Amino acid sequence: MSTLTDAHVTASSYDDLVGRVLAGGFGPDPRTRRISVAFTTRQAVRHEGRGSGYRNEVLSLRLAEAVGSCAVEPGELSDDAVEDCVGADVASLLGHELLPVRVAALDAYLMHVLPHGPANGARPCPLPAGTSLEKSRARAEAVVELFDVAPGATVLVVGVVNSLLEALRARGLAYVACDLKGGTTEWGEPVRTDALAELDRCDAVLASGMTLGNGSFEPLRRHARERGVPLVMFAQTGSAVLPRLIGSGVQAVCAEPYPFFWLDGGPGTVHRYGGAL
Repeated sequence: MSTLTDAHVTASSYDDLVGRVLAGGFGPDPRTRRISVAFTTRQAVRHEGRGSGYRNEVLSLRLAEAVGSCAVEPGELSDDAVEDCVGADVASLLGHELLPVRVAALDAYLMHVLPHGPANGARPCPLPAGTSLEKSRARAEAVVELFDVAPGATVLVVGVVNSLLEALRARGLAYVACDLKGGTTEWGEPVRTDALAELDRCDAVLASGMTLGNGSFEPLRRHARERGVPLVMFAQTGSAVLPRLIGSGVQAVCAEPYPFFWLDGGPGTVHRYGGAL
């Protein structure tokens, strides 16, 4: 099993990470770093052969060469909120009234000072070119390979992605699917809406970085740390944030910075931290 060195375990909680950034603990003063571009990406998808589809909307902020992102509920973010970010310094955005703005700003700053790469604890994992479903399945395989749990274990999945559920099934793992939207999985299984209520009956947790943007991440992290439960994150939201919490409840992260796999049919890369590899 590969683990990060102490140099890479940089925060004890999300709030601690924000505090360290504001205090200049990662280098450049965030008051001197300004966002040059703010944009949203909207997606609707139904993979060929799948019976259901979904929509995504993501806020992204450009800081120098880096892009930080946070998913939002479709239609939730106003044009004014996006425009407020342009020209603003990172420190002020870390205090913005909207949590997704705060998360995207933190992600952009950390992508700027700690880009994904071996020097900062990452192991690049190539994704092949292919259809949207082929790339979704390739990413799912890269994520579930990070788990070090025995077949028959039950994984709480927070943020339902059918390809991830499919990959867990292929590895002989049971799961409890949770998502704020509810509904059913591709296989007609009920999707729970209260992830915290399901924690005690699960042996491990697989959670989306979207939990950062809706405020549900910290309870999951605390549970994992206090109970010794493996917590693996798959992160388009906060891809540069979550690796800084490995060792503080997070066991492993599959980080996927912008542009995401669903935007392009060509080859891509995700970056894996910690875990069973």
